[in-house]
Amino acid sequence: MFTNLLMTPVVKNLLIFNIIGFVGSMIFTQANMLFGVYYPDSVMFHSWQVITYMFMHGGFAHIFFNMFALFMFGPVIERILGPKKFINFYLITGLGALALQFFVQGIEVYQLVGTPFARDFFEYDRSTGMISSNFPGLTQEGLRSLAVTYNTPMVGASGAIFGVLVAFGYLFPNTSLYLMFIPVPVKAKYFIPVYILIELFLGFSRFSGDSVAHFAHLGGALFGFLLLKIWRIGRPQPW
Repeated sequence: MFTNLLMTPVVKNLLIFNIIGFVGSMIFTQANMLFGVYYPDSVMFHSWQVITYMFMHGGFAHIFFNMFALFMFGPVIERILGPKKFINFYLITGLGALALQFFVQGIEVYQLVGTPFARDFFEYDRSTGMISSNFPGLTQEGLRSLAVTYNTPMVGASGAIFGVLVAFGYLFPNTSLYLMFIPVPVKAKYFIPVYILIELFLGFSRFSGDSVAHFAHLGGALFGFLLLKIWRIGRPQPW
């Protein structure tokens, strides 16, 4: 089956751009702060970040698993969609991931101060880590939450990768996947939905110390599924 693993042009270039971005972030320590994406109301938000964040990563494990998934599942989806539609699919799912993440962050900020635009309600000194606020009733925990939202960039191709995973699960539901730590093969139509449900659980649970943008993953999955439906991409003949 996996003759699809022969490299396709768009997947190859995406791998190259992501590796360049990762190596660049290792050489230039401020790269993720410049090219990662911030909450839109943050003073550190710039328009180019909505694209560049997809090509930056926070560590070796982060980029390895994303690029491994792209290498494994991307070529077959590119062959089904064609190169032009595949790159559009990849970028749109990445933007969709960001849209849902921003929406959730906006709700969280609104719950704290009554507006999604809270830039003037607090001050954060990056050099000392001190946070102060002129908003009455805002707790230290609320202040720290605002500081994280406004001053932590989001990086990674995970949203777009989730779009690719959903496309694979939708188009090849009966394909058996052999996964690390699971001793038996699991069909794509079972694995992908369960993976998404886990992300949904983690997104709402907000476990302490969890810095993963789970709603971005869900946004990529949602937009990936919607694009397949809008473009009327049907399942191919038996693979």
